Amino acid sequence: MEEIKTSTPIPEADNFIEREINKDLEDRVYDHVQTRFPPEPNGYMHIGHIKAMCIDFGTAEKYGGKCNLRFDDTNPSKEDTEYVDSILDDIRWMGFEWDHVYYASEYYDKLYEFAEDLILKGLAYVDDLTPEQMKEYRGTLTEPGKNSPWRDRSIEENLDLFRRMRAGEFEKGSHVLRAKIDMASPNINMRDPAIYRINYVTHHRTGDKWCIYPMYDFAHPLSDALEGVTHSLCSFEYEDHRPLYNWFIEKAGCFPNPPRQIEFARMELTNVVTSKRKLRALVENGSVSGWDDPRMPTLAGLRRRGYTPETIKTFISSTGVAKARGSVIDYSYLEHCIREDLKLKVNRIMGVVHPLKVVIDNYPDGQTEMFTVSNNPEKPEMGSREVPFGKELYIEQEDFLEVPVPKFFRLTPGREVRLMGAYFVTCTGVEKDADGNPAVVHCTYDPLTRGGNCDTRKVKGTIHWVSAATAVPAEIRLYDHLFSYDPEQEDYVLDPDSLEIVQDAYVEPFIREAGAGETFQFVRNGYFHIDPVDTTADHLVINRTVALKSSFKPVSPDAKIKSED
Repeated sequence: MEEIKTSTPIPEADNFIEREINKDLEDRVYDHVQTRFPPEPNGYMHIGHIKAMCIDFGTAEKYGGKCNLRFDDTNPSKEDTEYVDSILDDIRWMGFEWDHVYYASEYYDKLYEFAEDLILKGLAYVDDLTPEQMKEYRGTLTEPGKNSPWRDRSIEENLDLFRRMRAGEFEKGSHVLRAKIDMASPNINMRDPAIYRINYVTHHRTGDKWCIYPMYDFAHPLSDALEGVTHSLCSFEYEDHRPLYNWFIEKAGCFPNPPRQIEFARMELTNVVTSKRKLRALVENGSVSGWDDPRMPTLAGLRRRGYTPETIKTFISSTGVAKARGSVIDYSYLEHCIREDLKLKVNRIMGVVHPLKVVIDNYPDGQTEMFTVSNNPEKPEMGSREVPFGKELYIEQEDFLEVPVPKFFRLTPGREVRLMGAYFVTCTGVEKDADGNPAVVHCTYDPLTRGGNCDTRKVKGTIHWVSAATAVPAEIRLYDHLFSYDPEQEDYVLDPDSLEIVQDAYVEPFIREAGAGETFQFVRNGYFHIDPVDTTADHLVINRTVALKSSFKPVSPDAKIKSED
C-alpha cells in the first residue's frame, strides 16, 4: 500500500489519537502512518479486543497507511496454532485487511542480538535470584527496590552465562537476563525488568530451536521498530510501560525514527468477563461447549449467536475513544445496536418457542389455506411470502391464561383475539394434562374476519401462530448472560441459568428455505440465528441472538456518547 506524504491533505481528527497523529504529520515527525494489531495467540479474541482492532485497522485505513497483523508469540506455554487460525478468521469476519502477517518469533534471532548488545553495553546482566527473591528485591509503589547481588557481574561473565542459557545448560527459573536501569525508579517497570527467561517448551512455530524466550516488554517495542510502525496504539494499562518501551528502542541505537506509543481507555462491559485464563477454564472444565459457545464474549461466540460485524463496529464507534478509563458500558447498549442493525435487514417470520396446541373446532377438516404476509413490514422491497393456515395451530403458552390477570388481553375462555394476519378466534374451552396444565385450547373462528380485520368489532389482543400440519420442529436455545454479579464475592460468577434449551419449538415452513447461519426476527419473540455448528439436515438448531424488548433507552441523535478527551 502506498505511503501518504505530507503533501497529502491530512484528514480531520475525530478523537485525541488522530489529533496526535495529525500533529506528528504536520511537524513532519512521520510522512506516513503505519499501525499494527498485535494479539497474543493464547486464546480466542473476545469483545475486549475489538476496540483495539477497530482503532488499529481503522486509523491506518483513514490515513491511507497500512496496518500489520503481528502475533506476539513470546510465551509458548499458552500459545497454539488453533488460536492463530481463529484470530485470522475473526479479523477477516470483521472486514479488516492487514498489510502483512508477522510473528514476534520471526525476530528471535534479531532480538537475541539486541540482548547481547545490551550486555556488551553494560545495560543487561544475568541474575540468579529466584522469582520470590526478585519480587522481594523489587520494592513497592512507595519503597524503592534494591540491587541484586548479581547486578555487577562483568560483561564477560554475563555474556558467557547468557550464551549458556541459550545452550540449555541451566534449569528453568535458575537464571534470567535483566535490563540494568534503576532499582530506585518510581516506575516499578523500570526496576531492572527481565528480558529473557528459560523455558523448555516447544514453540508452535520455532519448535525446540530455543529454550530461552524474550519477555513481552522487550520483544514488543523492538518488533514495532523493526516493522517501521509509526504509531503504536495500545490500551491504557500500558501507559506505565511506555518509558520502558522507549528505553529499549533507544538503547538498541539503530532506529532514528522510532515508533510513538499512544494509549487509550479499554472498553469494559457489564456482565462480561474477558480474562483469557477464566475463559479457558470454562472451556477446559466443560462449563461451556467451546470457545465459540454463543454465551462466550469471544468473537466466535458472538458470531455463532448471530451478531454482525456492522453491529460491533457501530457499537465501538458510538462509544468513542477516551484517554483514560471511563464508566463501564451497559451490555444492553450492545443489544440495542444489534436490534437496530437487524430490524431492516432480516425477514420477520413466525416461530413458537413454547408451544401450546390450539384446535379451531368449526374450521373445515383437512383444509389448508395460504395467507400472504410481508417479509418485513418496515421494508416492503423485501417482498412477501405465503404462510399456511389450518385447523390445528401452535401458539405461545404465555398467550393463554385460563384465569386472566388484569391487563391481560390475549387468549382466555370466552375472549376473542386476532390470530396475526389470519382470523379472529374465540376460546371455547381447554383440555388439561395429567398435571392440570393446559394441553389443548379449543376455539371457534369467524370466516368473515379473514386477514385479521373486521369492520364491526375490535379486539385488543393479537397473537402469532404456526400451522401444526406444516410447522418445522426446531431446538431453540435461549441465552442469557454467562456471568452475573455476586455482591458477596464482589466478582462476576457463572450464571447456572444462562442457557435454556427448548426441544419442541415450531417455526413456519419458510425456515426451510434458509441456510445455517441465517438470521430472522421471530415476531413478538426476538432475533434468532440458525446455528451453523449443530444444525443438520434432520435437526434444526436455532440460537436466540437477542430478545425483542430492550431495557436500553437510546439517546437523541445529537447526544452521541462522547469520548473523554
